[in-house]
Amino acid sequence: MSNPDFKYMAQALKLAQRGQFTTDPNPAVGCVLVKDQRVIAEGWTQRAGQAHAEVHALSQTELAAGATAYVTLEPCNHQGRTGPCTEALIQAGVVRVVIAMHDPNPLVSGKGVKRLLEAGIEVESGVLEQEAKALNRGFFKRMQTGLPWVRSKLAMSLDGRTALANGTSQWITSAQSRSDVHQYRAASSAVLTGISTVLVDDPGLDARVSFDCEAPVKVILDSQLKLPVTAKVLQTLGSVWVFTTPDRDSEKIRALEHSGCRIFTVAKHQDGLDLGEVFTELGRQQINTVWIEAGAKLNASLLKSGLVDEWLFYVAPCLLGDQARGLFQLPVLTEMSQKTVLSLQQCRQIGPDLRLTFTQTEA
Repeated sequence: MSNPDFKYMAQALKLAQRGQFTTDPNPAVGCVLVKDQRVIAEGWTQRAGQAHAEVHALSQTELAAGATAYVTLEPCNHQGRTGPCTEALIQAGVVRVVIAMHDPNPLVSGKGVKRLLEAGIEVESGVLEQEAKALNRGFFKRMQTGLPWVRSKLAMSLDGRTALANGTSQWITSAQSRSDVHQYRAASSAVLTGISTVLVDDPGLDARVSFDCEAPVKVILDSQLKLPVTAKVLQTLGSVWVFTTPDRDSEKIRALEHSGCRIFTVAKHQDGLDLGEVFTELGRQQINTVWIEAGAKLNASLLKSGLVDEWLFYVAPCLLGDQARGLFQLPVLTEMSQKTVLSLQQCRQIGPDLRLTFTQTEA
């Protein structure tokens, strides 16, 4: 591999980012076609059912014969909603393909590279692999484990409070932080919350952004089916999925379905719904990434479950006092060994606030 390989793959990764808000449930992929040390075409994966990155790039030129294709993910070799990208590359006369990483999708994994090699095309892999993995973490995790990538967002004051004692929480953080949250919503397959948050705040849970994006699915955990058919979440853009228990009233289920909800039933856990079953079902429904905006009780259950991949804390430069509401509804700890330890992964300033990204670790 040469330095130009890294240069053109970096360009392909930038192209892939253009699809991160629209390609679900497919991964965001970029492709650069290079011939005689010159870029002759670029492409990125379009919406599901439309052209993949390789086909999009090939459609931009008639000079692909003899070219090298830089692709951020192994080209597919199966017939899905679109045709195999391997065959498109072969038919176009591409002589070399450089990929960032192999596709963990069982329908693809290794088969794309094998087909290209059989056709006499030179294949290199592993160029900027870590960067490619980071771009599609949700898709890769779902393919490897059946579970989506899960992020939980919390907004708090410097003294760790999420709302006043009377429940008022708008707004602790800045307009810049709220805009940042909407970017995350737009990049997520689903936005999830608990019924308590819906009843108290009546959120829309939609992604309010100025660019084109696939509306995330709005997921509500509602073990007792308290969701009113007049809730704002039913009026905003995007499907609404409600998770409840199997013993719920069929008349209320029909009313919610009539209002456009899709109802899923999972087992009941002592703290509420079985979160493992919830996320397993979301993975089964091709949800790659879940963005959670929940209250102290649900976040405590999520913390206990270990199912959250990243915790994002938006910290505002203000103090709300010891009577204001906290982040997690946890039992009283009697020993330091019982504490939950988080590992800081990133710190970014967002307007006047800080966005701290943590992963959960063992105490």
